Amino acid sequence: MRPARLSAVAAAATVAALTAVTGCTEKGSSAGGDRVVTVTATDDKCEVSKKEFPAGHVELAIENKGSKVTEVYILFPDDRIVTERENIGPGTKQTVTAEVKAGDYTIACKPGMKGDGIRQTVKATGKGAAAKRDPRLDKAVAAYREYAQAQADETLPKAEAFAKAVKDGDVEAAKKAYAPSRMGWERTEPVAESFGDIDPKVDFREDGLEAGQKWTGWHRLEKSLWQDKKIGAEEKALADQLVTDLKDWQKRVGKADITPTSMANGAKELLDEVATGKVTGEEERYSHTDLVDFKANVEGAEKAYELLKPVAKENDQALVTELDKQFGALNTLLDKYRADKASYDFTSYDKVGDADRKELSDGVNALAEPLSKLAAAVVVK
Repeated sequence: MRPARLSAVAAAATVAALTAVTGCTEKGSSAGGDRVVTVTATDDKCEVSKKEFPAGHVELAIENKGSKVTEVYILFPDDRIVTERENIGPGTKQTVTAEVKAGDYTIACKPGMKGDGIRQTVKATGKGAAAKRDPRLDKAVAAYREYAQAQADETLPKAEAFAKAVKDGDVEAAKKAYAPSRMGWERTEPVAESFGDIDPKVDFREDGLEAGQKWTGWHRLEKSLWQDKKIGAEEKALADQLVTDLKDWQKRVGKADITPTSMANGAKELLDEVATGKVTGEEERYSHTDLVDFKANVEGAEKAYELLKPVAKENDQALVTELDKQFGALNTLLDKYRADKASYDFTSYDKVGDADRKELSDGVNALAEPLSKLAAAVVVK
């Protein structure tokens, strides 16, 4: 779940044939000079070096010269997100690479990570370069699409069981069903978020709401169950709405635009989700089931990585060696907080002390850094 959105997205927007990948790179640009757009963000400006660039792979070279943490987005005209880079600290630089088709877009800087952002209208011109894809990557995409669909399919009966407990007024049964109902979503969250309008309905926290937005979804019910300790008519209606929205997600997963670079990007986004929500305890602030979400995010990231690994290994053996090491280390660390490796019965996160949270955070960061390079390893020729 993203902590906030730039603005309300179009509810029935058609998924466009466009894939985005974000990542921090250490060695130069993967795109040609005419495809690099310098973005200079301050507390009150969002300056871009060019307003037009060739369609295809476009790289944003971002520098935050402001005093606030910022985010930078590429948006469709209807505000659906093409790609994003969050948590860009003052005085730091980030690189965002997006694969875009010809058309109009918006580059938005979001100082303080609030509001609609400071915007610049840009255009991708021409047809873009069509790169020949390794057949193994086509196989990886097909396998990942099946995985994402399976996660959605498996989520529905669990969400229905959760909703039934809520509608029955059984607080304890609803609490027990809550975390399992979220795991498929958490494993494939970047795909779910690509539709724009579903995530705000099912997975927003109260502090992520925009002015006038009704709070619905899992976390609204989480608050009622754990903090308010009650189920009323409104909660029962919200349970039905959650199932309806998740059925919409289930039907649309097969239409998601998935490519090797979006898979790599999604893996990194899942680690970002852990770093910004689960490790801090903000995601599941009432139920304290953060470690269940944490594990699901890691599993989803690892699935994408394993499918891309054969090609990445040929292009960057050292990176694959490091990723294998860090995924193993993080999974071993998570195992400390559950009874056995086959169980998702994790320690309540409010029982995890500051030193242990720091250890978990360090493990996430150690994996996130090399994972940000996976997309480059996939597209290297």
